[in-house]
Amino acid sequence: MGKKSEDASEYGEPSNFDPTFNGPIKNRSCTDIICCILFMLVLVGYMIVGILAWLYGDPRQVLYPRNSTGMFCGIGPNSDKPNVFYFDILKCATATNIMAAALNGLQCPTVQLCVNQCPSDFWVLPVTAYLPGALPQNFFKQEYCVPSLNLSTTALTVSQIKDKELCSYFYMPTAPVLGRCLPNFNNLNNAPSNFTIGGMNANQTISAIKNSTGDVLSGFNIKDIGVRIFEDFASSWQWILLGLVIAMLVSLLFLLLLRFIAAILVWVLIFGVLAVGGFGIWYCWNEYNTLKGSTVTFQDVGFTTNFNAYLQIKDTWLAFMIILCIVEGILLLTLIFLRTRILIAIAIIRESSKAVSYMMSTLFFPLVTFVLLLVCVSYWGITALYLATSGAPVFKVVALNASQGDCSGITGNQTCDPVTFNSSSYPTCPSARCMFINYNAEGLYQRNLFNLQIYNVVAFLWCINFVIALGQCTLAGAFASYYWAFSKPGDIPTFPLSQSFIRTLRYHVGSLAFGALILTLVQIVRIILEYLDHKFRAAQNPCARFVMCCLKCCFWCLEKFIKFINRNAYIMIAIYGKNFCVSAKNAFMLLMRNIVRVVVLDKVTDLLLFFGKLLVVGGVGVLAFYFFSGKIPVPSGSFQASKLNYYWMPIITVIVGSYLIAQGFFSVYSMCVDTLFLCFLEDLERHDGSVEKPYFMSKNLMKILHKKNKKPKGQKD
Repeated sequence: MGKKSEDASEYGEPSNFDPTFNGPIKNRSCTDIICCILFMLVLVGYMIVGILAWLYGDPRQVLYPRNSTGMFCGIGPNSDKPNVFYFDILKCATATNIMAAALNGLQCPTVQLCVNQCPSDFWVLPVTAYLPGALPQNFFKQEYCVPSLNLSTTALTVSQIKDKELCSYFYMPTAPVLGRCLPNFNNLNNAPSNFTIGGMNANQTISAIKNSTGDVLSGFNIKDIGVRIFEDFASSWQWILLGLVIAMLVSLLFLLLLRFIAAILVWVLIFGVLAVGGFGIWYCWNEYNTLKGSTVTFQDVGFTTNFNAYLQIKDTWLAFMIILCIVEGILLLTLIFLRTRILIAIAIIRESSKAVSYMMSTLFFPLVTFVLLLVCVSYWGITALYLATSGAPVFKVVALNASQGDCSGITGNQTCDPVTFNSSSYPTCPSARCMFINYNAEGLYQRNLFNLQIYNVVAFLWCINFVIALGQCTLAGAFASYYWAFSKPGDIPTFPLSQSFIRTLRYHVGSLAFGALILTLVQIVRIILEYLDHKFRAAQNPCARFVMCCLKCCFWCLEKFIKFINRNAYIMIAIYGKNFCVSAKNAFMLLMRNIVRVVVLDKVTDLLLFFGKLLVVGGVGVLAFYFFSGKIPVPSGSFQASKLNYYWMPIITVIVGSYLIAQGFFSVYSMCVDTLFLCFLEDLERHDGSVEKPYFMSKNLMKILHKKNKKPKGQKD
C-alpha cells in the first residue's frame, strides 16, 4: 500500500471518477489567450511582410535573364528573344563567375544581348575583314550586334566595331541553360583549325572556353531535360494516377484488415524478428566453426580499415554470436513477461481499426492538412522569392577593356541610366558601357531584407507546426468521442470530426500555437546548429565539430521528445479543454504511471505501421518498375514504355506519391491508437466496472485484463 501511494505522489494522483463525463467536454472556454493573440499578431505581421515583398520585389529578376541595358529577355519588347548571348565568353574567368552571371545578374564583364536562338556553329572574324574597304555587313550578323547599330548604314569600320564591342567577333555552338547561351561541350571538340582567338591556336581557345565556363555545365541542358520529363508525364499521367489509386486502395485495405488479422500480423512480426535473430546466431556459429582451426588473432591483424580482415578471425564471430544471444534472450524474456501488455496493444490496434471504420471521413482529413501545409509552403516560397528580388537595379559605368585608351576616369562608382547612356561622353575610353551591377540595398526596407527573411522562416515554421497540431487535435477529439460512447456505434455523436474541428478552432487556437511555438524554437536552434556545423566543417576543427555533433544530437532528441509531449497534450486538450501546460502535465503523468504499457504499445505500433508502409510503398513501387520499364505487357496502343525518355521519373513519382498517401492514412491510424490508448488509461483510473462506474473499453480489452462490467440488479446477461 505504501508503494502505491509513493508512485501516486511521484507521478501525480490517478484521475477521479466524474459521473458527468462521457466524452470530450462540451462546455469549455478559450485557452492560452495570450499566445493566441501573439500568434494572430505574428500572422498579421507575416501578411504585412508578404505585401511589402510583393510591392517591392520583382521575381522576373530570377526567372528571366537581363541584357547589358537591364532589359529582360523573353518578355516585353524582347518576348521573341528569350536567351542571353555573351559577346566574349572568355572574359568570364571561372565557372563561378559565369554561374553568378547566370543567376544573380550580369557580373561577367562583357556585353550581353537578347537573342532569339543561341549560335549553333563556329565562327571567328577573319583577317580579311581588316582590309581597307571591307564592309561590316559582309562579316558580322545583325542578330549578334547591339540593337543601336545598323550594319547596312553604319560608317564604322570592322576594326572600330570590334574594339567598341558593338558586335561579337566570334561565337561557337551554345545551348540555352536557364536562358543563357553557354558553350555546348559536346560540340567543342569539333572546332575547325581556323577557330583561333587572341593569338591562341584552336586547342588553346577551346581549353580557355572550357576553363571560363566550367566543366560543371558540360552537356547539361535544363530546358531540354525539362521538356523531356514533361513529355513523359504527358504520356503516362493516367498510369501514374492509377498507381496512386492502387496505393490508396492498398493502404485502406491494410487498415481495414487490421480489424480482423491484427493479432496475426503482430505475432508474425514479433516471431519474424526472433527468427532473424536466431538465423544470425546460427550463421555466426557456422562461421566460428569454420574458422575454429585458425590461429589468427586480433593482435596479428592490429588496427586496419579493412573490415574484411576482422571477419577472418574466429573471435569476431564468437563476439557477434554472444551479442546476438544476449539480444535474443532479452527479446524472449520481454515476450514472456510482457505478453499480457502485448495483447493489450493488439486489442487497442483492433479497436482503432474499428473506430476508423465507423468514421471513414477521418481517413481523408489529412487532405485538409495537406492543403493547409501547401498554402503555408507556397506563401513562404513566394514571399522569400519576392524578398530576394527586392530593390531597383543599379547600373554603373564600366570599362570593358581598360587597355584601350585612357579609362582612368572610370572608377566604377559612377551610376548611369542604360536608356540615356551615351558612350561618347567618355571619348578617351571607347569600351565604356553602362552595365547592371546589382540591386539597390539602400533604404530602411532594403537594409532589413535579411531580418525579414528570418521573420519569414520563423513564421513559416510556426504556421507549419500549428497546422500539424490542428490536424492532430481534431482527429483526437473525433476518436475520443468514439471511445467514450458507451454503446457503439449508437452513442457516437453526429459528425464527430466536424464538431471536433470547429471546437478546436473556437477554443484552442492559443494552446495549439503555444505547443507549436515551443517546437519552432527548438527547430530554429537546430537550423542555427546546422549552419554553424557547416562553417566548422570548413575550418576542420575536430574539437568544435565534436561539440557541435553532441549539440545536434541533443537537440534532435529534444525535438523528438517535444513532439511526443505535444501530441499527447493535444489529445488531452481535445478531451478536457484545459490549457497546454496543464494538458501536457496530465498527459505526461498519465503515461509515466503506465510507462511499461506505453513502451510496448509504441514499439508494437511502430513495427506494425512500418510493415504497412513497407508493404504499400514497396509493392506499388515494384509494380510501377515492372510496368514503366516495359516488363509487364499492355494492350497495343494504350501505353508504350519504350517511348519514355526517362522511365524512372514516373516510377519515382509513383513511389513518392505512394509514400505520401500511406503516410496520410497511417498517420490517422497512429493518432487513433494514441488517442484510444490515453482514453483506455483514463478509463482504468476512473472506473472499476461497477454499476455506478462502468468501463467504456471494449469487451475484448476487458477480457484480456480479466475485468467486466457488473449488470444492474434484475438485468440478465
